[in-house]
Amino acid sequence: MSLQVYGIPNCGTCKKAFNWLQNHNIDYEFMNTKENPPTRDQIQNWVKSLGSAPMRNTSGQSYRALSEEKKTWTDEQWIDAFANDAMLLKRPLFVKDGTAVLVGFRDETVIREKLEL
Repeated sequence: MSLQVYGIPNCGTCKKAFNWLQNHNIDYEFMNTKENPPTRDQIQNWVKSLGSAPMRNTSGQSYRALSEEKKTWTDEQWIDAFANDAMLLKRPLFVKDGTAVLVGFRDETVIREKLEL
């Protein structure tokens, strides 16, 4: 299994995910979205897998700075926004064998199911 975890190193939720993965001896590759933002093609594939709504970091400053029109944006508009500002992406984002399978880190049962552990 190839697992990439996209996020930023100082994100509290990402840190929890990294600790959980390490405690369960799950190998992963950390992808720092601040230093190396994902490509538009990557984001487009993620949106196909997960949809744009779950991928939105609605608690971040970048999201709050967007106009109210964001409420009516299409997936394509969100893909463009994510590609222009990776801080709009909810963290962490898990990509297993090239396919986005999960965004966020809350419920261990869901994580096990999505990562097929």
